[in-house]
Amino acid sequence: MSEEGDRGGAASAAVSRVFLKSAAVLVVGAWLGSSWFMAWVATQNFRSVDRLLEAPRSAEAAREVETMGRDRARAFLRHQVSEQNRWYFSRWESLQLPLAIGVYVLALFAARRDRWAVLAAGLMLVIVMAQKLFLTPAIVTLGRAIDFLPPAAASLERAQFWRYHGAYSAAEVSKWAAGLLLAGRLILVGRRGSGGAKLDRVDKADHRHIDR
Repeated sequence: MSEEGDRGGAASAAVSRVFLKSAAVLVVGAWLGSSWFMAWVATQNFRSVDRLLEAPRSAEAAREVETMGRDRARAFLRHQVSEQNRWYFSRWESLQLPLAIGVYVLALFAARRDRWAVLAAGLMLVIVMAQKLFLTPAIVTLGRAIDFLPPAAASLERAQFWRYHGAYSAAEVSKWAAGLLLAGRLILVGRRGSGGAKLDRVDKADHRHIDR
């Protein structure tokens, strides 16, 4: 009876780990896909300004651009797009923070013996915190300071903006790499665990005649 109970408990624990690993992989995949989508949206928002200036879709829009002048119209439209992107990324990072905490907790329970998976989840959490608390506020402040500067004008704020922007991009690439590593480790550990469970069942079956 005790042996049967132990087997039932082990099977239940194995099922729970498989569920947690599957949930973690699903969440990480959705997270990385959403991050890519946000980057695509931000890029397309800026490109929409140039598309509008090159080919206004209405006579009224063309007249407004002509009245303002192309350079002033471009600066104003890019400022509006920048504010829109700032709002998007601020909200997205506010969502990513609890998401990163959840992924880290899932990794702790689903792959606690795999230090690479836990480290990858921890790295993703640290990156999100750095983006939310440090990089994004600096980029927003510096971006607003240079929104209406002439494109060719040199300024300390512009140089600082691009340094922070480069750091943010590097952080995003690192987050992607950590997410892929985490998902890969969870899938790999899941397969190993499944194989081990199968071997254990076969071994117990082969030795039942001894127990009799």
